[in-house]
Amino acid sequence: MGRLVIISNRLPLTIEKVDDGYIYHPSSGGLATGLASLDDSLEKIWIGWPGPILEEGDQQQIIADLNQKGLVPVFLSAQEIELYYEGFSNKTIWPHFHYFTQYTSYEEKYWEAYQSVNSKVFKIVKDQIRPGDTIWVHDYQLMLLPNLVREQFPDAKIVFFLHIPFPSFEIFRVLPYRKKLLEGVLGADLIGLHTFGYMRHFLSAVYRILGHEATFGEIDYANRRVNVDVFPMGIDYDKFANPEQYYAEDRIGLMDERRFKSKGRKIIISIDRLDYTKGISQRLKAFERFIHTYPQYRGKLTLILLVVPSRSNVDQYQELKQEIDTLVGQIDGDYRTFGWSPVQYFFRSFSFEDLTKLYKVADVAMITPYRDGMNLVAKEFVASKDRQQKGVLILSEMAGAATELSDALLVNPLDINDLVDSLKQALEMSEAEQSERLKRMQDRIRKYTVSKWARNFIESVNSRRNLSTKSDASISIHNAKDEIASGYRAATKRTIILDYDGTLMPFNEDPQAVFPDTELLSIIEALATDKKNKIVINSGRDRNTLDEWLGHLNVDIAAEHGTWIRIKGKWQLTIELDDSWKTQLQPILNKVVDRTPGSFVEEKDYSLAWHYRNSDRELGQNRQEELKVLLTPHTQKLGLQILEGKKVLEIKNWKINKGKVLDYWLNGTKLNFFLAIGDDATDEDMFKVLPPEALTFKVGQGLTSAGYRLENYQEVRSLLKHLSNIGENL
Repeated sequence: MGRLVIISNRLPLTIEKVDDGYIYHPSSGGLATGLASLDDSLEKIWIGWPGPILEEGDQQQIIADLNQKGLVPVFLSAQEIELYYEGFSNKTIWPHFHYFTQYTSYEEKYWEAYQSVNSKVFKIVKDQIRPGDTIWVHDYQLMLLPNLVREQFPDAKIVFFLHIPFPSFEIFRVLPYRKKLLEGVLGADLIGLHTFGYMRHFLSAVYRILGHEATFGEIDYANRRVNVDVFPMGIDYDKFANPEQYYAEDRIGLMDERRFKSKGRKIIISIDRLDYTKGISQRLKAFERFIHTYPQYRGKLTLILLVVPSRSNVDQYQELKQEIDTLVGQIDGDYRTFGWSPVQYFFRSFSFEDLTKLYKVADVAMITPYRDGMNLVAKEFVASKDRQQKGVLILSEMAGAATELSDALLVNPLDINDLVDSLKQALEMSEAEQSERLKRMQDRIRKYTVSKWARNFIESVNSRRNLSTKSDASISIHNAKDEIASGYRAATKRTIILDYDGTLMPFNEDPQAVFPDTELLSIIEALATDKKNKIVINSGRDRNTLDEWLGHLNVDIAAEHGTWIRIKGKWQLTIELDDSWKTQLQPILNKVVDRTPGSFVEEKDYSLAWHYRNSDRELGQNRQEELKVLLTPHTQKLGLQILEGKKVLEIKNWKINKGKVLDYWLNGTKLNFFLAIGDDATDEDMFKVLPPEALTFKVGQGLTSAGYRLENYQEVRSLLKHLSNIGENL
């Protein structure tokens, strides 16, 4: 088994400069804890920024020291930190993904630095990768890295986890860099997010921006299957349920939690990093309204407000700090009495010992961020009540943790009245109800710890990638190109069947705009002039269009999925059909067109096609499902078939399909080379009826009966050019 190569913005340590060198302090964060808990038999290395290094001349010594710990540093300059980390990561992605678009910066220099640093990290990563390694990329600072690795290591096992929210499409689409960010992340085999909501938003963005649909969280992308799934991050439950065994001996008793419980007051805690996403000011305003509305609680409760300093050089954070200071001062000035201060305010970080003691004495925890990827503080508070079974969690419904901690009092963090009502409910809740709620939440987070989160993620990519590899193992053309050319060269009689739209030409918003270009005409003409070749264009298009575009070439044509065929320049109907049904069904299609901007109906001789390529993707997809329901009773009575293509739904006689029409070129003909290429579901009928020795090619992604896969129409043309060149050289 290969190693686990972990890549994150920061290494799991801090470096302290001392007189005789450096001291390395390990991080106790959730990610470091989870990854450290993985099976010791799995060798791990960790790549990331070690933090600011005071002396550049010490880099070699630091590299050597860290390598002994399985850590590989990526050194960043002060300018790179300013533009890449403080800039694009925290002034563009962070506010935008948390729905604070008013704070999003679109400076081009930030984006350039982000690309540059992702490339810089990749240069370090590529020198570390070995065959069989699993590369695990973490978070929003490195969204371009998975694809950078994929481009140079196409067979690598790559996974990516996003630790912050993924915003709705309407928010995400505003970013000028949206496509590049999605393409970067899609370099991974497995993409993990905290909640189903984030997963739904990500899949929607991929579909609407890149045009790739997902089936049960699987995206067929760039000849690979990318899995997207939900992996809510947990905590080290035992560490917070039984914290004393983790205390450092010299820290025991530093905080006397009993002083917070003096005179029997209720304790409400609020613990956050200084950030505008956390809703700290709103929480203070709600607390002020509570003690104003319910004066009987004055002197009987205290809000302990712990704010951990963060990004103090950013304007919005400085303004937020001033606002918090002002609110605390106002509340204190308006309500403080001799012997009672309504808010005890700490602007600093707490040690693990002091933090867990604070959890222990708290009666209520108010965790009400405006938006949060997960929020592990909420889970830590619940775990800390394992022995007491007393305490109430008030949790924002906008935090990722809310999907798991549904027995908390869930609130809208922007609704002050909701916060006030929930605080009153929490303070008056019976101990029996507190215990019941806590036990249900504890059962969940006790089972799904951070260790299990890490194990599940790694096990998931291994199992899913094996399945993906098996399903796609037989359809790469690159390994069989020489064999195909050899068969073509040896054949004396060949038939080549080609779909048109999406196969020979790209799709276009206007179906009439994809008339054949000069390159395509020259390729078909070169193949058709070879006397050993029979070229057949097998398309769903109407015969008049195909005759106008390709009728001057020495090719046979099947139009409208085989309703009409053109052999030796003459058109004939393959079966006697009735088209009177069109007058009955066209009004149904027209009504849907009226309600679906951008869609239209194409009328052919014996079929009707509803196109929605110009419509909103999701609306078009929903209307397609609606149409199927509306049309099915009619088509069953009339002997018709509903055919689904790429952004098109077509109604035609069930006796007609692209497979049946091939009888005109297969029956009675001895062939020693048969090749067919198509791109959508209508071409599967063609692939299924061909003899086993036929060479069949699916263009693009999706399940197929074809033996090989081509990525796009350019690859189709490249293959046909290659074959025509072989013919010329014989």
